[in-house]
Amino acid sequence: MTVPLKTVEASGDLAQVMRDIGRRAKSAARALALASATQKDQALAGMAEAVRAAKADILAANAEDIAEAKAAGATPAFLDRLALDDKGVAAMADGLDVIRALADPIGKVTESWTRPNGMTIDRVRVPLGVVAVIYESRPNVTADAGALALKAGNAVILRGGSESHRSARAIHAALAKGLRQAGLPEEAISLVPTRDRAAVGMLLAGLGGTIDVIVPRGGKSLVARVQSEARVPVFAHLEGVCHVYIDKAAKLDMAKTIVLNAKMRRTGVCGAAETLLVDRAAAPTALKPLIAMLLDAGCEIRGDADVQKSDSRVKPASEEDWSTEYLDAIITAGVVDGVDAAIDHIERYGSHHTDAIITEDKAAAEKFLNEVDSAIVLHNASTQFADGGEFGFGAEIGIATGKLHARGPVGVEQLTSFKYRIRGTGQIRP
Repeated sequence: MTVPLKTVEASGDLAQVMRDIGRRAKSAARALALASATQKDQALAGMAEAVRAAKADILAANAEDIAEAKAAGATPAFLDRLALDDKGVAAMADGLDVIRALADPIGKVTESWTRPNGMTIDRVRVPLGVVAVIYESRPNVTADAGALALKAGNAVILRGGSESHRSARAIHAALAKGLRQAGLPEEAISLVPTRDRAAVGMLLAGLGGTIDVIVPRGGKSLVARVQSEARVPVFAHLEGVCHVYIDKAAKLDMAKTIVLNAKMRRTGVCGAAETLLVDRAAAPTALKPLIAMLLDAGCEIRGDADVQKSDSRVKPASEEDWSTEYLDAIITAGVVDGVDAAIDHIERYGSHHTDAIITEDKAAAEKFLNEVDSAIVLHNASTQFADGGEFGFGAEIGIATGKLHARGPVGVEQLTSFKYRIRGTGQIRP
């Protein structure tokens, strides 16, 4: 059920509205857990069709959000995350189709064995239940999160950023239409109908035990609040302080191409490179061209003493810069003494999100891949591949940087748990 925004904010009874959302989501989760793969796929097909049909409404709502954000002084990178266009809406609908084409994980037997007493044990995928997703700015997360949760048999409660609430409501209306057409409860995908920050606190408290897991997707302050206040399990998505390390055995042309893409393709995504590390042995030939390339592309560089010497346009880096997620055309750059020093630097300043090494030395690459303790590590590829769609997951709810249950892109499979089914022939335990 969609509750008008003004009605909620005027009613003064937000707590009751939120309790009702949780109760209805819990009921919907039961129905989804028993729904067939065909019925869920029918809903996803209807959602994609409805999103395409509602393009004008979605873009009109997004234009209002953009206008409000500009008036509030939003940065270009922030506006990039918020903005939708014809291509973006089409990609959103196409993403729903991709998720629909994925194999249904629910009921899949992942392991099976027989005990000496003759009992057979199956480990079977099951839904998590009710997933709450708290996200900022990106309106497409509304569709991605709703579809991924549905495919995995979960109900989802979505709380988008206040700056994208009009866009999220327009997208949610299309998703609800697809659910209705497939005969599934509309409450399977709920959107918190208010910008009141108190609603976030209520979600973190668990809505009376109706929420099974929370997925935060946003900046450091949001994630910190979720981790501090949540009374239910969290798939933590810490900030993306992502590194690219240029080894002494890197090909300069490849290094330049990858670094430019990793930093400047989209500066506001969590997989954007925020720190460039250059092997001291490669610095005489690689450092100046890399730094000049980024500066010429409009990227501000904050560097250590070696990097500052390479180009007068480089600003000095502070201690804080090394652990900063800029989400903008800014990068911190430094020279390190080889792959071991690069790994140590990443361990000290990184966020365990995504880090890359550029090298033709297989031993150095394997050392980096094995020893860097991040959710995603790459060899000779851009950090901007930190995306569930690029992994073949269809989409993602976020990148989990913790180590429990889910790590890396949180897609359909990561939104499931498991249970054990045991079949016997009368066995009892002696």
